[in-house]
Amino acid sequence: MLRHILACLPALGSFAVAAGVPAGEARFLSNARQLVFEGKRSGEGYFSPDGKKLIFQSEREEGNPFYQMYVLDLVTGDTARVSPGMGKTTCGFFQPGANRVIFASTHEDPEARAKQQAELDFRASGKQRRYSWDYDATMDIFSANAAGSAVVNLTKSPGYDAEGAFSPDGKSIVFCSLRGAYGRELGAEEKVRLEKDPAWFGEIFIMAADGTNVRQLTNAPGYDGGPFFSPDGTRIIWRRFDASGMNADVFTMKTDGSDVRRLTDFKAMSWAPYFHPAGSYAIFTTNKHGFENFELFIVDADGKRDPVRITDTPGFDGLPVFSPDGKKLAWASGRAAGGKSQIFIAEWNHEAAKTALESASERK
Repeated sequence: MLRHILACLPALGSFAVAAGVPAGEARFLSNARQLVFEGKRSGEGYFSPDGKKLIFQSEREEGNPFYQMYVLDLVTGDTARVSPGMGKTTCGFFQPGANRVIFASTHEDPEARAKQQAELDFRASGKQRRYSWDYDATMDIFSANAAGSAVVNLTKSPGYDAEGAFSPDGKSIVFCSLRGAYGRELGAEEKVRLEKDPAWFGEIFIMAADGTNVRQLTNAPGYDGGPFFSPDGTRIIWRRFDASGMNADVFTMKTDGSDVRRLTDFKAMSWAPYFHPAGSYAIFTTNKHGFENFELFIVDADGKRDPVRITDTPGFDGLPVFSPDGKKLAWASGRAAGGKSQIFIAEWNHEAAKTALESASERK
């Protein structure tokens, strides 16, 4: 059983302790260990409402170099693929109150298999490129039962639709879409931008769980994406890139798009925010300390105080998510052997987080 296996794994990293107070990561995280080992890389792991499962993306299918979606049973250790296995997938999420999940996928793209082969051929050539997301215009959001069958396309819209998350009551989905760049005549400047930086057209939308009643919530230059609901379902947290695409900050708004509040201002790339179940603060990823050193920070829900640093391990730490009871943190980290990103999990010290935020300086 995985719970027994994990108990035997050594905690990763050596944490300093001074004057009885843990330093660095140990102040907030304990018993940190690698959760996913299989595959070349994994990331974006989100807990089921009961905290017993994790849906995540991983690159491990033979003949497919792209992510597919899997569900890990945290009690038995069993892992099962829930996406069709063809094309690219991302951003899985469990539906509260139902035995279903959502994920974004390109498996309906007629060119999906050809794109897989092209990527395999590129890698076989020995060439390398920096990892980047391509915002595939055939990406749609799908619903499926927890076993991966009864797959239904919820968006069926030209342009990238992904980054979906359910509301706490399971009745609504908030997501990112680039549909605004399609179905209309683009100006010359817009055409160039779509070719070079399609993410610029990304906006936040909300829809019913069955894909109906779609409404646009944001309309600003730059990429708005990665949205999640607050624990009480009254607000949405997301990250907004500026028009240059270089800097991003964390924002919240009401579910109708009003009362927009900015929580961070690092003049860096701050993204992947996620609320703690208590609702009083959120965790996020930032490269404030260098592009090659993404770290986790927390910030109060109103953005009134300076964010507090959580991780201090060189390399990538990102895409954090709390368990439903707020006692664990799962995130993607490059601290795995070989430096490839894999999912880690640790015990979370909620009281230490609250104390640290209360002691943080007020933002000017």
